[in-house]
Amino acid sequence: MSTIPSITLNNGQTIPQLGFGVWQVADDEAATAVETAIKAGYRSIDTAAIYENEAGTGKAIAAAGVPREDLYVTTKLWNSGTVDWSGQQGRDAVLRAFDDSLAKLGLEYVDLYLIHWPRPMHGSFGNIWTAFEQLAADGRAKSVGVSNFGQVQLDALAQRSGLVPVLNQVELHPHFPQHELRAYHAEHGIATEAWSPLGQGKDLLTEPALVKIAEKHGRTVAQVVLRWHLQSGIIAIPKSVTPSRIVENLDFTGFELDADDLTAIAALETGKRLGPDPQSFDWS
Repeated sequence: MSTIPSITLNNGQTIPQLGFGVWQVADDEAATAVETAIKAGYRSIDTAAIYENEAGTGKAIAAAGVPREDLYVTTKLWNSGTVDWSGQQGRDAVLRAFDDSLAKLGLEYVDLYLIHWPRPMHGSFGNIWTAFEQLAADGRAKSVGVSNFGQVQLDALAQRSGLVPVLNQVELHPHFPQHELRAYHAEHGIATEAWSPLGQGKDLLTEPALVKIAEKHGRTVAQVVLRWHLQSGIIAIPKSVTPSRIVENLDFTGFELDADDLTAIAALETGKRLGPDPQSFDWS
């Protein structure tokens, strides 16, 4: 099994380029899956308050027997529409939510804390970011970033704060490669992290072009897609609860996609999302 490469963030911290996600994984199932992932070699674990599996994730971290400093743990703030996020009230609400996540995880700090969705219709993310600045300054969140932000929200954040998000976690896969947003990230020193990097297995993993590339390299289609993320400079957090696939996804290094492979993958772009559009998403 090859060593997972890392990416250096704009604050000097590093993050493994392949992590393990637990979206839509029940809390008790997360405890088993995360422990399996850590023992297989993953060192980056991605959860969120809204996933309701922080406790199970924390149990797995405690049981895995890997030193805390060797793990990279991400969780996310769910900025509910029922909470007043304005001013001091919003700042205090963020800090309470963060404390709750830490307690469930059983940790003294997280490596990365993200605003889960911008929810631009509420105009709340600027107020929330002031609390993120404090968490970063205190060291309880080693790095802070955002998820599902577009250029408009990132520009608005930059106008309010000198603290640049270390990364933006967005839907990204060969069907939806987000070229413009990735270029913006590169220009502003923001890393790109992909959720649903394998397209949730919907159609992408049966694409004839990908099957052909996989056969050429003696790899699975999932490994080919993860290799594409690696060579594109993208951080990927695939999810699986099947032990064999957890291990399989980890083995995405040790081979190179050539120019013909990359051209074939580029032709797969459809521009269609699998998840909601962050510009209109408003699930409270």
